[in-house]
Amino acid sequence: MSKFGDLIAGTVTTTEETPVVETPVVEEVVAEVPPVETVPPAPPVEPVETEVSIDYGAMSKDELEDYGRTVGIELDRRHNKKKLIKELEDHTKGI
Repeated sequence: MSKFGDLIAGTVTTTEETPVVETPVVEEVVAEVPPVETVPPAPPVEPVETEVSIDYGAMSKDELEDYGRTVGIELDRRHNKKKLIKELEDHTKGI
């Protein structure tokens, strides 16, 4: 039988002692961290309100639909352009 078969069967006994190896103890060295300089907070910035005027009349129905998606509304191109513009204006007034 092979040595592996003998090991599984339990017929091999070892007379050698396994040497015990002690693992070395490593002490962790902690470096001192320099103090962090405090920076005064920046003055608050007032929001700038800009009113962007968009000429819906110059846009095609496809462009109106694409713009509507950017502002969070889905327009139906089957409606006429005047109705699409009204829906966009109503939606953007609520924003």
